[in-house]
Amino acid sequence: MDFGYSSRVEDLRTRLEAFMEQHVIPAIPAWEREVAAGVYPPSMIEPLKQEAKALGLWNLFLPDLEEHEPGTKLSNLDYAPLAEIMGRVFWASELFNCNAPDTGNMELLHMFATAEQRERWLTPLLDGTIRSCFAMTEPEVASSDATNINTRIERDGAHYVITGRKWFITGAADPRCKLCICLGVTDEDGEPHARHSMVLVPMDSPGLHVTRNLPIMHHTAPEGHCEVVFENVRVPTDHLLGEKGKGFALAQARLGPGRIHHCMRSIGQCELALELMCKRAREREAFGKKLHEHGTVAEWIALSRMEIDQARLLVLRAAWLIDKEGNRAARNDVSMIKVVVPRLQTRVIDRAMQVYGAMGLTPDTPLSFLWSWGRALQFIDGPDEVHLRGVARREIKLQATHRNDPSRYCTTPERLMEGPQ
Repeated sequence: MDFGYSSRVEDLRTRLEAFMEQHVIPAIPAWEREVAAGVYPPSMIEPLKQEAKALGLWNLFLPDLEEHEPGTKLSNLDYAPLAEIMGRVFWASELFNCNAPDTGNMELLHMFATAEQRERWLTPLLDGTIRSCFAMTEPEVASSDATNINTRIERDGAHYVITGRKWFITGAADPRCKLCICLGVTDEDGEPHARHSMVLVPMDSPGLHVTRNLPIMHHTAPEGHCEVVFENVRVPTDHLLGEKGKGFALAQARLGPGRIHHCMRSIGQCELALELMCKRAREREAFGKKLHEHGTVAEWIALSRMEIDQARLLVLRAAWLIDKEGNRAARNDVSMIKVVVPRLQTRVIDRAMQVYGAMGLTPDTPLSFLWSWGRALQFIDGPDEVHLRGVARREIKLQATHRNDPSRYCTTPERLMEGPQ
């Protein structure tokens, strides 16, 4: 495993960092002001997107597509350090057309859409002229087990009729959101993993209602984490994505890369928190010493540095394994980073908030928001408990195949009586 960055990736990192310094960071105050005034998307977004596109900093996450020039594909391993840089400003990924949930939706459309579906939805998403959302989680069932999803998608002649309620649907409040990919039951009596399908639902479909934008720990995202109601929403049968009954498999194909992207961005947010912590610790004094000269704060800084680097290596290994052997082979590694990185984010940012004192609780720094996002990531794309359960199962199965009995390393009283005396 070689995790060194290629010359091409180093060039992209340099250009991406320069774009962030020259265009994105100076725009943060204006973004905050406009969003607070109810303006969304803020006025600087589209001009910055066009600037990024002109510089070739566009759709960096995508697999091979006809739209790519030959040899321009970036691997998951290549994309990781770029996602870190984008993640430092939580709204910046959109400027490069690398924002969730559009990234996962574009990959789904690339893999499973018909030619007509690609033309209608994938092309404008690739161009960044529309946004999309993905409707899977439901309030009435434990959505951590996706086989529980019970929104109904019933055939009625040349149409599917959709009835159900979804929530925490990211992006649904964005006025540019034109497409909802909805997961629901098409075969009530089917095998648990073959009951569901996905359909493409235009957001202006009669009966589709965005009923509320749910705050996350009292933070309301302007793009929305919404509750969406489907009341007998009718779409033509050619809006089925992929095959009927394959919705669960499609969801798994979508979530794997999406989980890695979240973790990559989180590493960047942890790095920002550590930088802010060090800056504060250098500048502030308490009890006659700079904060970093107090043992507790010094330990927080050291532990944060070590833990971020450990998590980054685990993320890079997962990305490398996906590139080398595919999503299925990397499933265990993806589950591990999906637990490790959000917990790291809340831990590192909690330390930084403590160093900042009361200011760390305010919007004067991004820390309190980033802490709440790290906490939310312990649910998003599968709660920690589901990933831990999967890792444990695979570990037990792996250990059961070992030929050698590890108890031979133990010195029980019975074993002490064995062998030469």
